[in-house]
Amino acid sequence: MPFNDDSDGFPSALKLLIAGGFGVGKTTFVGAVSEIEPLHTEELLTTASVGTDHLTGIERKSTTTVAMDFGRITISQDHVLYLFGTPGQERFWFMWDELSSGAMGAVVLADTRRLDDCFPAVDFFESRGIGFLVAVNEFDRACRYETEDLRSALDLKPDVPIMLCDARDRRSATGVLISLMQHLLTAHACR
Repeated sequence: MPFNDDSDGFPSALKLLIAGGFGVGKTTFVGAVSEIEPLHTEELLTTASVGTDHLTGIERKSTTTVAMDFGRITISQDHVLYLFGTPGQERFWFMWDELSSGAMGAVVLADTRRLDDCFPAVDFFESRGIGFLVAVNEFDRACRYETEDLRSALDLKPDVPIMLCDARDRRSATGVLISLMQHLLTAHACR
């Protein structure tokens, strides 16, 4: 739902969330597609996070998002897309309610090395009736699975799209956003 009705001459603002587990590529995704220098709230991982931030499969990760990422894409003179990347760690999930206010939909990024880390985001959007798709970020050396195997493992409804992506690649990440918008429009038309 747009933030304004275009009566004031400003473009309609469309809000999307990029969510998923810790270290799945949300910050990278927002950075890959944003037309502006994205706002990042990343901080260095410290010894204080030992035992809290589990680095299995992402041992080289050195930073973490502590609030959100923010990016913008101008679709047309009349429409601007705002991207909000959520923090992935459980201790920051309290921010998801605030960040999701007014959101049209969401991308749930998944990593097959740690697939269970995306369950909280899937549950969050399902419970709030926010349309979403799952984009599997294909990390180097990660196992590859068939889409229907992933659907079954994530216990997703048949109408929730699943796609593969490379969060580092602008074209791939843009394709995910286009698919999300198509999914949201189709779901809205079926109501």
